[in-house]
Amino acid sequence: MRFFVLEAARIAGWFLAVLITLLSLVPPWLRPETGAPHNLEHLAIFAATGFAFGLAYNRSPALVMVALVTFAGAIEVAQLFVPGRHARLSDFIVDALSLCIGAAVGFVTARTLPQST
Repeated sequence: MRFFVLEAARIAGWFLAVLITLLSLVPPWLRPETGAPHNLEHLAIFAATGFAFGLAYNRSPALVMVALVTFAGAIEVAQLFVPGRHARLSDFIVDALSLCIGAAVGFVTARTLPQST
């Protein structure tokens, strides 16, 4: 069961990272909106991504956190090159914190999974 959960988390983490990248780099009129506040949208998708990566790659917490914060920064910088999009320090802060909190919960959750037999 542990193996299945960790593999599913890997797939989910990379899927969410690709989804974030695509949604962040399309022109603004192609970006779907949920009607939820902007920061809540960011918190939800980035925390879920952080959780998936924290669960999947729980043997290297420091490396995962650094990679996730770098990812958040790269997404914001990349938006500078997309017409109609913009980089915001506030988005970076929300995204990076959400990724790290999600990853921390993922690390703790991974430790509670029963070992495979």
